[in-house]
Amino acid sequence: MKAANTPKRILAIHDISGFGRCSLTVALPILSAMGLECVCVPTAVLSTHTGIGGYTCRDLTEDLPAVLAHYLNLGLTFDAIYSGFLGNIRQIELVRRFVDSFRRDGALFICDPAMADDGKLYPLFDTNFVQKMRSLCSIADVIVPNQTEAALLLDVPEHVASPSSSMLSGLQKLGAKSAVLTGAVNSNGGIGAAGIDSNAAEYFAYAKKAPGSYSGSGDIFASVLTGALTLGYTLPDAIKRAVDFTSAVIENTHKHHGDPLRGLLFEELLRCLM
Repeated sequence: MKAANTPKRILAIHDISGFGRCSLTVALPILSAMGLECVCVPTAVLSTHTGIGGYTCRDLTEDLPAVLAHYLNLGLTFDAIYSGFLGNIRQIELVRRFVDSFRRDGALFICDPAMADDGKLYPLFDTNFVQKMRSLCSIADVIVPNQTEAALLLDVPEHVASPSSSMLSGLQKLGAKSAVLTGAVNSNGGIGAAGIDSNAAEYFAYAKKAPGSYSGSGDIFASVLTGALTLGYTLPDAIKRAVDFTSAVIENTHKHHGDPLRGLLFEELLRCLM
């Protein structure tokens, strides 16, 4: 159910945090600016992201089977499926059902295993969640973990989760065709990402590191990467585009003295993606 000459369509399965610039409030405008149709499947609705105290949360796990059934009934097809933060183990299983249902049309599956950062799991999760996420990553075309998530997926100390050949190879051996490790740092102090493709070729892209740490930067990177891959960019070109845009947005936010908890000031730079 897709007319000719219409934009490519991405199924984005994430939570939506009303305030704080992350998850779907980042993915939707970025993918739209890149000329893609973004079909949103919220896994939960939060008043703010979880880094801001006092947030409200409405879990939507029970709604997901009906959403899947409706989309199947409509005969929808997708060029890519993009999953991010999932609030519980059952949601991981339901995402797999979405993938199994729509991948028959040749859709890419990009999985951001959003479950940890700064050396620790998010408080919602435990080792059982990590095991289930590892299983979801095994069926992805591309996985996009940060350093902490990579260490958890591979069950190694985080200081080992650097962009070495063995680390990239280990991520790929989880089963994904390609892996992109974010938060990579080079000898000149640049920060970026490292990737490995289905032919075991490795790629690196770095940008100047701006001061500060901002909520939602991983969502911005993964969304640009997903959009570029869906548009047909090669993995190295998609990584570079995602690194360059994320770096520019961080620099812009720092220049305007942005509050890290309020997320990155990306709106005025969306024109760079058009």
